[in-house]
Amino acid sequence: MADPKKETLLTYAYLLLYIALSSGQIFFNKWVLSSKEINFPYPLGLTLLHMIFSSVVCFVLTKILKVMKVEEGMTPEIYASSVVPIGAMFAMTLWLGNTAYLYISVAFAQMLKAIMPVAVFVLGVAAGLEVMSCKMLLIMSVISIGVLIASYGEININWIGVVYQMGGVVGEALRLIFMEIFVKRKGLKLNPISVMYYVSPFSALCLFLPWIFLEKPKMDDHGPWNFPPVLLILNCLCTFALNLSVFLVITHTSALTIRVAGVVKDWVVVLLSAILFADTKLTLINLFGYAIAIAGVAAYNNFKLKKEATRDTSDASEHDESSQRQQSQLLPSR
Repeated sequence: MADPKKETLLTYAYLLLYIALSSGQIFFNKWVLSSKEINFPYPLGLTLLHMIFSSVVCFVLTKILKVMKVEEGMTPEIYASSVVPIGAMFAMTLWLGNTAYLYISVAFAQMLKAIMPVAVFVLGVAAGLEVMSCKMLLIMSVISIGVLIASYGEININWIGVVYQMGGVVGEALRLIFMEIFVKRKGLKLNPISVMYYVSPFSALCLFLPWIFLEKPKMDDHGPWNFPPVLLILNCLCTFALNLSVFLVITHTSALTIRVAGVVKDWVVVLLSAILFADTKLTLINLFGYAIAIAGVAAYNNFKLKKEATRDTSDASEHDESSQRQQSQLLPSR
């Protein structure tokens, strides 16, 4: 029998690992891209390296070392209808989100990300996955008002960066919608390694094409680059480790735990960015607006989790009723 104290400590360790890696990756990318730090202003190139690295590592783990297994059941039709749009949206999210760091602070980018539930809900309603309700409209309004107040309190607002960040938010919302359709309608459940095994190569292809035209000429004009290769490899490794940490947290805790951890991580990023980066100047209006938005996000998460719990209970009841009917049919008639 497992020791409860040991299990609790292990859970907290996984949560701290996730928060540390997620926050650290955001800061690492900002540090690499910032003109005041490493000065590698090529978000497309950096994201492309992440996807190539993930593709290679997944291939080595599953096909060469065979320490992980790729789930079976993938067909050309499922790949074309699900993996392709998921990979494209994943590439869009990473590209635009990293590009935003060239124009706005990490803290402000994180505040804008709080609008994510609104984008997911609106697109979910359009796709028939969500149902419009007064309660959800109220929650969406609270989040939107909070983000607007936080934006109003931003001292050095750059609208180019805002557009890039909001584009990344839309891309992430679409990716989540496609993932939900993939799981619910295709009936194929994959572990995280399998998802990255299929998605990463296509995401790399989606990033490679614009990189050829948008960033490669600039990199060629720059001439020899003195960027330490070790830092690039470490950056890619951190991205891959972050994906694995999400898997560990979900496996050992629950959806509620990782969502709460995500909110904690967001606050950690906002506050630490004010200490680590000179371009971050937090105001009381910033923090007040962000607090309102986070309250809305917490209400959204709570609503979704209650809905999921109700659905799971309903599914379990239907399964029990079906089992009872089958058993009654097997009983000999008198």
